[in-house]
Amino acid sequence: MSRESGIGNRDSGNNGNGEQGTANRTSQVAFETPARARHALRTPPTPPNAIGSRFPIAGSRSKVDPDAARQRVTIGVPPEILRQVKLIELRTRGLVNSLFSGEYRSVFKGQGMEFAEVREYLPGDEVRSIDWNVTARMRRPFVKRYIEERELTVMLAVDLSGSERFGTVRRFKSELATELGAVLAMSAVRNNDRVGIMLFTDRVEHVVPPAKGRRHVLRVIRDLLVHEPQGRGTDIAGALEYLRGMLRQKAIVFLVSDFFSEQLERPLKLAAQRHDLVAVTIEDPSEESLPDIGLARLVDPETGATIDVDTSDGRVREGYARMVNEHRESRRRLLRRLAIDEIVMRTDGGYVEPLMRFFRSRETRTRRR
Repeated sequence: MSRESGIGNRDSGNNGNGEQGTANRTSQVAFETPARARHALRTPPTPPNAIGSRFPIAGSRSKVDPDAARQRVTIGVPPEILRQVKLIELRTRGLVNSLFSGEYRSVFKGQGMEFAEVREYLPGDEVRSIDWNVTARMRRPFVKRYIEERELTVMLAVDLSGSERFGTVRRFKSELATELGAVLAMSAVRNNDRVGIMLFTDRVEHVVPPAKGRRHVLRVIRDLLVHEPQGRGTDIAGALEYLRGMLRQKAIVFLVSDFFSEQLERPLKLAAQRHDLVAVTIEDPSEESLPDIGLARLVDPETGATIDVDTSDGRVREGYARMVNEHRESRRRLLRRLAIDEIVMRTDGGYVEPLMRFFRSRETRTRRR
């Protein structure tokens, strides 16, 4: 007797030994949006060419009623979503203030130094920083003081394909990506950096250009929560190509995905040559192995293809686990070869420890240079 399972797959090949279904991920039920969240997601996605249409443009000749503009911005956003935005802001603000702010600033340096002031020389100051003109006029030594130019641009490229709407432990992978994006956005704005987001599936679905300020961060968090993807596939190459055309100057790009996509080497290489690219891999424990539950129907969350698999066959489970390990090792080798940092996060854990490990590792490498 067959029964449907809560496990999904990606490939539907048959190896001749009844091992049809050595493929990975979410079930027909697991990747669907929950009823309560589906009820809340009512705001239609904003196409890339319409970004900013809901906000008055500085210098515009047309008069805009502030109350009407505020109503247009908030219309269609349920109170539940607004409460979630506030909750995430409060949660992430505490983490940023206590943990991530200093780590973020020490890892992501500004693009240069600018002159701040001249002050009197103190023992231990670098002799090369002495301002000899001021020293000659004042008849005692003075040194130049410089401060770091920040003005960094942080871009969050978040994968919202069908495989991200999946989770078997504490949360969906997309929910973990949302909280991570909120922490990174708050850290960037706390350090006076600009932050933007790009949400993509098999197409670029929604873009918020980089900007500063608390209101902008709240909009970023809101859009991460309410955007309902139109596509289900994954096109990382197309998303990175869009970013290359959008970002003219060097930026810090966090690419958040499960990286179930093909032909990634060239687009990752081109993106890493121009930007500081950081790969954030979101994983779920159930993707690592098949449970022994007998005959199960697996559903590909991105294509909708289904296949029946006998999970009680040990060869099927071993083949699946081997395929998952090979895919993971292949991804890691590729990222190491391209000198791209990777942060691995799991739905059964948090994002604090992986982020702290990343910050400390990069800071250590920076000091050695």
